[in-house]
Amino acid sequence: MVYSELGTNQKNKTFFEQKSSLLKHCRIQEMGWIVRLFVLMQLVHVVFCWGKHGHYAVCKIAEGYLSKDAMATVKELLPDYANGELASVCSWPDDIKWYYRWYWTSPLHYVDTPSFKCNYKYGRDCYDSAGRRNNCVTGAIFNYTKQLFSAYQGYNPNLKYNLTEALIFLAHYMADVHQPLHVGFTGDLGGTILKVRWYRKKTNLHHVWDTLIIDTAVKTFYGSDLSTMVRAIQRNITDAWSSDIASWKSCRHHDRVCPNLYAAESVRLACNFAYKNATPGSILEDDYFLSRLPVVEKRLAQGGIRLAAVLNQLLNFEVKIGQSL
Repeated sequence: MVYSELGTNQKNKTFFEQKSSLLKHCRIQEMGWIVRLFVLMQLVHVVFCWGKHGHYAVCKIAEGYLSKDAMATVKELLPDYANGELASVCSWPDDIKWYYRWYWTSPLHYVDTPSFKCNYKYGRDCYDSAGRRNNCVTGAIFNYTKQLFSAYQGYNPNLKYNLTEALIFLAHYMADVHQPLHVGFTGDLGGTILKVRWYRKKTNLHHVWDTLIIDTAVKTFYGSDLSTMVRAIQRNITDAWSSDIASWKSCRHHDRVCPNLYAAESVRLACNFAYKNATPGSILEDDYFLSRLPVVEKRLAQGGIRLAAVLNQLLNFEVKIGQSL
């Protein structure tokens, strides 16, 4: 993988301690540069991700299912300003992807699939706009899982990665792969150039799924309180979805992580729900919102449960070294 060695021989928290202002206030000169870079990159490939609400929800759900070992290790790896809360930094990869140093991460948020085929294949689909293989969201998940495994399970103890970055990238991309349009069609760049209206607002279909369905739900059903929405999803995990949890966490051949499965689920949902009745110029209102919200909430739940399951295996010190990735 072209990015597998990035972060080698760095202290775990160095970047975050030196660059914490990245998540706070940028200098005016930097902001002007970022805006220009952002506009330029819109001409190359539009990259969106679950909004901050979506990433917060996935990581907050995951926190509730971490083992004692995993939670302790996560807190040790997190930068000090996170105050021990993984959810507070799960949007960091979105905050930095427009910076030149981090532009290489842009293709890692998604994987495009052939239009209307409604299926995903790693060998066919996982490459970036320059044709470099393994540079996609599923490739990134495999990569950062291996980095954490090498450090905590002795897979290759001679390798030294920035484990803080590995943890946050893994958490972020695990959420991204569960957003159906992050495994959308090549022809419309995962819905980013498919223009629609969300009620009266002009937007694109990808943004509807990244942000607007969640934001509308928070305002309409949860008193404009994201925490209330997260608690409602957690209750569904405990009640309505309790019998599904084991299947969500399981991977074939006892693998630790199975992003290809998650991506295959997402593209099917993209075909059956995201793209359905959403042609260019469509006005998406209550019928679309109310029928798609359950899909979004379930994907947030699945992303959280699966992230916790992966971290529990990677950071459980009783796991045997010989187990498969």
